[in-house]
Amino acid sequence: MKNILSDRINKLSESATLAMAGLCRELKSQGQSVVDLSLGEPDFNTPDIVKDAAKTAIDNNFTFYTPVSGYLDLRKAICSKLKRDNNLDYTPEQIVVSNGAKQSIANAVLSLVNPGDEVLLPAPFWVSYSEIIKLAEGVPVYINAKIDADFKVTPEQVEAAITPKTKVFLFSSPCNPTGSVYSKEELRKLAEIFAKHKNIYIIADEIYEYINFKDGHQSIGQFDFIKENVITINGVSKGFAMTGWRIGYLAAPTFIAKACDKLQGQITSAPSSIAQKAALMAMNADLAIVKKMVKIFKERRDLVLSLLKEIPGLKTNTPEGAFYVYPEISYYIGKSDGKTKINTDNDFCMYLLKSVQVATVPGSAFGAPNYIRISYATSNDLLVEAIHRMKKALAELK
Repeated sequence: MKNILSDRINKLSESATLAMAGLCRELKSQGQSVVDLSLGEPDFNTPDIVKDAAKTAIDNNFTFYTPVSGYLDLRKAICSKLKRDNNLDYTPEQIVVSNGAKQSIANAVLSLVNPGDEVLLPAPFWVSYSEIIKLAEGVPVYINAKIDADFKVTPEQVEAAITPKTKVFLFSSPCNPTGSVYSKEELRKLAEIFAKHKNIYIIADEIYEYINFKDGHQSIGQFDFIKENVITINGVSKGFAMTGWRIGYLAAPTFIAKACDKLQGQITSAPSSIAQKAALMAMNADLAIVKKMVKIFKERRDLVLSLLKEIPGLKTNTPEGAFYVYPEISYYIGKSDGKTKINTDNDFCMYLLKSVQVATVPGSAFGAPNYIRISYATSNDLLVEAIHRMKKALAELK
């Protein structure tokens, strides 16, 4: 049946994170005690003030179509948030609210990239980046960042990757899957590279902005000398524990925002009217509700790092944001328990899942083989149990 489907869909890979989550659900339905460290989803509930805003919106009959780019009051609130938190100046006409940050990224890529255009991707990168580029018939160009460099690319690496075909530089900070966070000075140096290439646009994915253990988030769009070439992506799913509400947004130069509005108008139209009213409350909320979650995430990070140190051969850095640890597992490549040989990072993850029912995601899905992604967006008890199981299983590999 594959030859009946379009080339476009046949070239597209399934999301590795969603695939692992699906496999976990299947094993749990069979009665297996799976500890899922694969999915990037906060285990906190949406704040009550946000839920109450949604209930009020229903009672007040906000149940009709909205403008494609979202309600005006929400877009105004996003502009205020961007000024308050990021020192970014935008007007409501430059904001497009979408069905999650993933759609915002897709809107931007599809509005900018022509067949054959190159998109620079620091690797490791979020699994969907490369697939969205493929949908646009663009060419992903990977810039490898190593654990010893805290998984951050240098200006020299970026400049060396630029060609006449380069159209977009797409990155995240804090980063999924590594948790790495670019400082203001690191971003400035990257911005200075792109200032010499006015035909290249930067898509900055800042969805993990609030889950940041450093002195504060920095946006690459804050530098006036490149702001007209920056598209900032954000949303409410991670910082406000609103994954299922499906609200993301982009802030961009007006002509790009209008292009994204045109595209979205032909595919999904606006996101849910009720979810938009909930997001409006989140935009205006006291960030104390976010800081409570961040404190717990930092404690979990430290717990996971301390436990992983007890496992021989795993190499980790100290991620400064998001809720992931990204250990190198090269030590175990080529080893076997007598029945299963570990040849790849995918083998490693499947070994953990089948032998001790712990779900992780292979690094090859993020453009960096011989690593795995561990999400610590779950309870301390489950994290301790999961890493205890991992330690036991890996001790069997010789």
